[in-house]
Amino acid sequence: MSEFWLHPALILILGGLLLPLVPERARRVWLLAIPILAFVRILSLQPGTYGEVRFLDWTLVFGRVDRLSNVFGYIMTLMAILGTLYGLHVRDTSQHVASLTYVAGSLGVIHAGDYLTLFLFWELMALSSVFLIWSRRTAASTAAGYRYLLVHMAGGVALLAGIVLHCRSTGNWSFVGLNVQELSVASYLILIGFILNAAVPPLHAWLPDAYAEGTFNGSVFLCAFTTKTAVYALCRGFAGMEILVPLGVIMALYGVVYAVLENDCRRLLAYHIISQVGYMVAGVGLGTEMAINGACAHAFAHILYKGLLFMGCGAVLHMTGKSKFTELGGLYERMPLTFLFTLIGGLSISAFPLFSGFVSKSMIVQAGFEEHRNWTAFLLMLASVGTFLHTGLKVPYFIWFGKRHCSEETFARAAEPPWNMKVAMGVASALCIFIGCYTPYLYDRLPYPVDYHPYTAYHISETLQLLIATALGFYLLIKKLEPEPTISLDLDWFYRRGGQAFLWLARRPVQIFDAWLGEIYRTLGLASLMACARRIGHWDNRLIDGFVDGLAATVGAAGRRLRVLQRGSLQESLAVSFGVCVALVLGCLAVYHSLAR
Repeated sequence: MSEFWLHPALILILGGLLLPLVPERARRVWLLAIPILAFVRILSLQPGTYGEVRFLDWTLVFGRVDRLSNVFGYIMTLMAILGTLYGLHVRDTSQHVASLTYVAGSLGVIHAGDYLTLFLFWELMALSSVFLIWSRRTAASTAAGYRYLLVHMAGGVALLAGIVLHCRSTGNWSFVGLNVQELSVASYLILIGFILNAAVPPLHAWLPDAYAEGTFNGSVFLCAFTTKTAVYALCRGFAGMEILVPLGVIMALYGVVYAVLENDCRRLLAYHIISQVGYMVAGVGLGTEMAINGACAHAFAHILYKGLLFMGCGAVLHMTGKSKFTELGGLYERMPLTFLFTLIGGLSISAFPLFSGFVSKSMIVQAGFEEHRNWTAFLLMLASVGTFLHTGLKVPYFIWFGKRHCSEETFARAAEPPWNMKVAMGVASALCIFIGCYTPYLYDRLPYPVDYHPYTAYHISETLQLLIATALGFYLLIKKLEPEPTISLDLDWFYRRGGQAFLWLARRPVQIFDAWLGEIYRTLGLASLMACARRIGHWDNRLIDGFVDGLAATVGAAGRRLRVLQRGSLQESLAVSFGVCVALVLGCLAVYHSLAR
């Protein structure tokens, strides 16, 4: 084992485990200090390989530090600080422990230098994050959490199978970029494990199903880490893989369509995670330095503005108990600051100039044009229109303006959230604006040198034309976009129907066959077995026990007769014994002679 190296994930894990032992008065300080220490540790890391541990025949590498891991580690620990601050007033200690462990799992994957270490932390993410869903303690969250866990365990099995096959064939356990031109079955299994966590359709239904049912603060963590950790893994292992380009475009458009149809604001944001991650997946598929920079930059910006949007909608849920558009509306006068922060998140995700999405999303589109993948670039631009339509306009309008659908009780409960939630939203808003205005803050952290300038006259005018046209369309079609209390069927319908079919199969044909087989066994097999057992018992009792008991009685009688010969004199006993021996010898000789004749 090499010299000790302090892993940022270790700070979070130990801090979470010790949290229940901290006095309640100091718990908030402790809780906020843990992610801050992890963030400081990330800032102090120098490029290199650390934390190498020999385990059996393997060398585990816990600390691979380079520019790719640094950019993800930086934004994830920063988001951990903001998410912890946002939920600082929550008294449920288990949620905080789960959140810190969840972030630790992401950091462990990001710094893993081998597949075993990656898998260890990959599963830690899945097991810890599910408690952020269950902690809401509703029937819907319990069911969603179980589905979430089952899906991620299935993805983990695929990932582990791919790792074992890959390392058995190559003899190399290092987590490095694969040859995307000659992929094996093992590589495809690893890819399936990664894209399931990235929520690539049709492996995506777990995301809106689970994230919308998490706690108001738990969903802030959920939206930031799992999918972006998968994007990191794709950047590291599958950069330039052609199939990821169409998959990313499908994600970008698919998430937009379902977000427009959604009635629940947090489900809308969850669907839009799929759309935004689609940009990143497409960038990984393009594989150029510009595209990889764009994927990392967009992941960086997305973690902030999506976390901000979930904070805003989570604040509405926390204060009113409602998250559906048909149960909200007209809350501006009750929650003006929350509206402002959510609007900043909506403008950031819509790639509005001077906001973070404008300087990150456009890098991927530009990479598409540079590689002469015009259809990819144009379709991603089309997805941006839908983004502004539902997240930049629909969410703020139908929650804070529009027709008041909420009851008087809900409206009376509505108010600005606690101070810590407002501070967290305020800091995230400031960062979204800062990134959009001062591009070197983001560009200098990317894996490759950046030669891209988003603030050109052409790009600004092009973006404004799309945004203005979308706003005009929203104004003209606002009555058609009125929320309705409907449920949009997604591909999880097939999963659910498949599950119902499996239960029917298990309860009806399989159970009937099992009962029939059991009756046959009871009638034929068990009855015959019992009859045979009774016969064997009778034979044992009568023959075996009788022979043994008779032999014992004979020996006992002979012993009693011999006892008469014992008079207490040693000489007499020796004489009798000698006589018996002589008689036996003479008898044997007589038998021998008779046989010899």
